[in-house]
Amino acid sequence: MTDPTPAPTPSFDTKIVVVLREDLAAWQELNVTAFLIAGITTSAPDLVGEPYRDADGIEYLPMLRQPVIVLTGNADLLSRARAKAAAREDVALAIYTRDLFATMHDEANRAAVAAVPAEDLDLVGIALRGPRNVVDRIAKGAVFHA
Repeated sequence: MTDPTPAPTPSFDTKIVVVLREDLAAWQELNVTAFLIAGITTSAPDLVGEPYRDADGIEYLPMLRQPVIVLTGNADLLSRARAKAAAREDVALAIYTRDLFATMHDEANRAAVAAVPAEDLDLVGIALRGPRNVVDRIAKGAVFHA
């Protein structure tokens, strides 16, 4: 018999937030979120849990150990948040620019970003992982994705 008492919700020292530009199409939101979270996932080895296994013994890939909060904001908010995050050593930062919708592979993606100064990047999404209060301040003004 299983215990009906729910397990306590773990408390995390860090927070993961994706901030998407508010004017993206649905497919763009999903694409940008997937790419950004891939970057965050690689930022620390302890972010990924153990593989999943169903009752038949089939194994599935592990996933992030902690929740991801998805927010939206305008271009100015994304630009300010990128600058604040980039200035901190305790925040992992991933970016996605509008130019990346036109590229078809990783090398072209990196070249597209490298061609533009940081303050001129046409950001359509950023992902952050860092201390909870720091990430909250960086993403201040963004709203929950609807």
